[in-house]
Amino acid sequence: MAIYHFSMKIIGHGGKSRYGHSAVEAAAYRSGTKIENEWNGITADYRRKKDVVYSEIMLPANAPASFYDRATLWNSVEMCEKRRDSQLARDIEVSLPKELPLSEYKKIMHDYCSQFVDAGMCVDFNIHDKGDGNPHCHIMLTIRALDENGKWLPKSREEFILDENGERVRGSNGRWKSRKVNTVDWNSRDNAEKWRASWADTVNRYLERNGFEERIDHRSNADRGFEEIPSIHMGPAACAMEKKGIRTDRGDINRKIREANRVLREIRNKINGLKEWIASLNEAMKEFAEKDRSPALSDLMLQYLEMESQRVKKYSGMFQLKHYAEMTTEVMETLDRLSGDRIHTLADLEAALSDVKGKSDTVRQSLLTKEKRMKELQKMIECGEQYQENDPVHRELVGMRWKKQKDAYESEHTAELTL
Repeated sequence: MAIYHFSMKIIGHGGKSRYGHSAVEAAAYRSGTKIENEWNGITADYRRKKDVVYSEIMLPANAPASFYDRATLWNSVEMCEKRRDSQLARDIEVSLPKELPLSEYKKIMHDYCSQFVDAGMCVDFNIHDKGDGNPHCHIMLTIRALDENGKWLPKSREEFILDENGERVRGSNGRWKSRKVNTVDWNSRDNAEKWRASWADTVNRYLERNGFEERIDHRSNADRGFEEIPSIHMGPAACAMEKKGIRTDRGDINRKIREANRVLREIRNKINGLKEWIASLNEAMKEFAEKDRSPALSDLMLQYLEMESQRVKKYSGMFQLKHYAEMTTEVMETLDRLSGDRIHTLADLEAALSDVKGKSDTVRQSLLTKEKRMKELQKMIECGEQYQENDPVHRELVGMRWKKQKDAYESEHTAELTL
């Protein structure tokens, strides 16, 4: 079924990621192409990647046409940034609904990315699908805006600080006080939340258009009022192993999460059911309130049965008889269960509900703590897997004696060595 996955990060010269320190290398990896980085002279070659099923570059009207060439676009970004810790690109990864075909993926991504183009960003998106049930898309966005001539604009500008009279203010050093102001608001938290919500809206629109009832939601379980724990991301390797019947650590964690959520749902449903039942007895309680006495649950249930029989009198005799029989059976079973738990009055029931709710909250808090720890362990597992996979490459480099040989090897295996 369709799942919601949306992650966003920054690619920069100073960042350590699987794509090195380069927007060029990141673009080459995502598109499965070979691109030479003019900033550092390193060539990134990922032509062996077989899971790239579609690539597209989208540009605002004021961008040079030459930017439709991926190498030209991202080398222009690299060469524009002089600092070694410069931010180069915004990176977004989203999961695509596996219910839909590739033709719909293209439309979804084009529709979704149009908002970035309208804001003035250059967009490079690449759809990946290994056929393992984990189709997804990588979106790279430029961080600098372009002027009307297609030249990169500064990311920020200096603005003088003014007093209440609109006059510039001097600092203790005698210079005019100033502050840095971003030229665009693309880094704002509000934009990030808007883009997250927009992704859910776009996917849901295409699911509905294609006749699917599934929907995704960008909100967390807590924001949606759900007390359930979100499952952890399996990843393509673990998904493939699970499909073959091979149990994985991540699969076991998700199975435990599903079982815990099932228990939480049962507790919540029982509490809600009892609350609804109490609410339905309000009318029955009025009679006992007038007699100034606290009713037993058995008296309330009899009154409840009488109210139900009056309510269905407008239906056929057969329906009335069947409904009364079903309600009587349900009432007797309920009273038997409550009596076994020593619950005889409404006050007893409300006290029991309060106790169950307290225990449920305790369990929930415990699960939240475990959820946080599981995420930490998952990250450590991923780092360990990367280390084990790429350590032989590093060992081979360390074992080389000649500098020329080492430099050539290091240039060829930049990505593995970075990992």
